[in-house]
Amino acid sequence: MHHLQKITPCLWFDNQAEEAVDYYISIFRNSRVTAVARYPEAGQEVHGRAAGSVMTVAFELDGQTFTALNGGPLFKFSEAVSMQVNCESQEELDHFWERLSAGGPSEAQQCGWLKDKFGLSWQIVPTVLPQLMTDPDPARSARVMNALMGMKKLDIAALKKASADGA
Repeated sequence: MHHLQKITPCLWFDNQAEEAVDYYISIFRNSRVTAVARYPEAGQEVHGRAAGSVMTVAFELDGQTFTALNGGPLFKFSEAVSMQVNCESQEELDHFWERLSAGGPSEAQQCGWLKDKFGLSWQIVPTVLPQLMTDPDPARSARVMNALMGMKKLDIAALKKASADGA
């Protein structure tokens, strides 16, 4: 029996929900579409969508449930909400960075953050970063922060080196 996740992020797209979901599930392992709901004729005066067109796509990315909604052009994504992807290795980090940033605006890349081609913000983060950032030695964590601020895609070896330098 499938356990229903308590909190499911809902991503509002204009009309690209299916395209975005297909893109995301091609990037993350253990990912799939679980359900597609279509707009009914009822309520067309409110939703303005063609009956039978895709309303929502329920999907999972690496086991995490999401909903994608074709809600129209009224709302856009902003950096105020982002998806964090925790990466164990540089290889994994590089994979997600290359794939998710493809077609997105390069000026939106800073400190491990990127925007994808749909405007959704992602943080591609090494799992070791919180440990480096909270080092009890303030000089070490300051060096990590300085190194981080100069990066677009994060470099795990360079972050570890910044932490160790001067020790």
